[in-house]
Amino acid sequence: MELGTIKRVYFVGIGGIGMSAIARYFAKRGIVVCGYDKTRTNLTIALEQEGILVSYMDDESVLPVSFHEKNKDTLIVYTPAIPKNSELLNYFKDNGFVLKKRSEVLGIISKGQFCIAVAGTHGKTTTSSIVAHVLIASGYGCTAFLGGIATNYNSNFIIGDNNVVVVEADEYDRSFLTLHPDIAVVTSMDADHLDIYGDASHLQDSFRMFAKQLKADGALFVKSGLPLSNGVSYSAGLPSQVKGQNIRVEGSRFVFDYVDADVAIADIRLMLPGKHNVENAVAAIAVALKLGIDAQKIKDAIESFKGVKRRFEYIVNTPEHIYIDDYAHHPEELRACFHAVRQLYPDKKLTVIFQPHLFTRTRDFADDFAKVLSTVDDLVLLEIYPARELPLAGVSSQMLLDRMSLKNKQICGKDLVIECIKSKNPELLLTVGAGDIDTLIQPLKAILTHA
Repeated sequence: MELGTIKRVYFVGIGGIGMSAIARYFAKRGIVVCGYDKTRTNLTIALEQEGILVSYMDDESVLPVSFHEKNKDTLIVYTPAIPKNSELLNYFKDNGFVLKKRSEVLGIISKGQFCIAVAGTHGKTTTSSIVAHVLIASGYGCTAFLGGIATNYNSNFIIGDNNVVVVEADEYDRSFLTLHPDIAVVTSMDADHLDIYGDASHLQDSFRMFAKQLKADGALFVKSGLPLSNGVSYSAGLPSQVKGQNIRVEGSRFVFDYVDADVAIADIRLMLPGKHNVENAVAAIAVALKLGIDAQKIKDAIESFKGVKRRFEYIVNTPEHIYIDDYAHHPEELRACFHAVRQLYPDKKLTVIFQPHLFTRTRDFADDFAKVLSTVDDLVLLEIYPARELPLAGVSSQMLLDRMSLKNKQICGKDLVIECIKSKNPELLLTVGAGDIDTLIQPLKAILTHA
C-alpha cells in the first residue's frame, strides 16, 4: 500500500506508545484517524483531545460508518499485543480490509526517506529521543516516532519539514526487519522476548539481520562488546572507536567528554543520570556528527535534553524525600538504574517498588531478577503484570521473592502499596516496571509531599 493512497486509518490498540505515535502522524497529515483500545489512559485522552475518535469497546458496532465497508484507501493498523480473538480485528480480517502491523506501517512511512533507526533490547527509547532532540534543537530537523513521551515535547511524535525520520526499531516479533535505515544504532542485545525467539542466539541472529538491512552507503553504530562484526563501536569508558570518557558526577549531573578519531567535545553536562545514559548520549552525538551537525550545537542540544517520561523521572525532589520513577523491567535495566541511583545518593536508604512484567520474562530471568533486586535496601514486590499473557504454573512474585537474599522484602497488593509506603516514610523511593505501576505515581507523590 502506498502512503499517498491512504485516506482513513483505524488503529486496533491505539493506546500503545508506538501505535499512538503513528496515529498522530496520520492525523497531522489530515487523514481520518480512529481507533480502539481496551483502557482509557492519559495517552488515549490526549489523542481524543487532538481530535482522534477513540472507542473502548471491542465491537464492530462502535465503528464509524466509513469503516463499515472495505475501501482501497482504508488502512487497518494493529499491534501483535492485541488478542487473536479480538472482535474488531477479526471483523476487519473477515471483511477483506488491508491490515498492517505497526512495524510494517513504519516501514511504509520511512520508505523513500532518510531513516535513522535505533534498535536494542534496552536503551533505544532514550537514545532515539536524544537523537531526535539534537536534530531539532540544532536546526537540522526531523520527524520522529518514539517509544516514550519526550519531556521536551510532551509527545512521542515530532513532525518536521524535511525528509529525515528517526524511528525506534523494535525487536519484538522481529518488527525492525521492515526497516532499511541510512543510519542505524544498536544499543544492546541482551536476551529478552524469549517467548518469541526461544533463546538468545535467535535474538542475536535477528539483530544481525537488522544490521544487514542498512543501505549500501549507510552508517552503523554498535555498542562496544556486542556480537556484531560490522559498524563503528561506541561506549562509555570502554575501548571503542567512539567513546565518552572522564565521566564524573558534578552536583546532580553526569559530566563527560566525547572523543572519536576526529572530534573531541569536552565537559558535556547531561541531565540524565547514569553511565548507561552517557553511553546513549555518545551514540546520539556520533549520529549527529555523521550528519555534519556542528559540535557546539550538538553539545548545547545534549545539555538541554530533559529526558523521557518514566525513564529515571524525578517525581519528588525535596530535602525530605526523593522519588524517582523508571520503566526498567529487565534485569540489566534494573542494574543500570540502581547503579545510577547509588552514584547520585550513596548515603541514602533505597526503597524500591517493583512490578514484574510478563510471566515468561519473570520465568526466563528469575535468578537474574532475584540477584539485582537483592542489592536494594528495602523491596516491595507487586504481583506480575500479565499484559498479553496467561499465568504460567509455578511462576509468581512469591517464587521471585523466595530466591532473593535480601532481608527487607515483602509482596504487597497494589491496593495496599500506599499504606505500606506511608508507614515506611522512605527518604529515597524508586518505582520500576513496565506494567500499570505508573498508576501509583500520583498517589505516592501525594503522600510524600503531603498534598
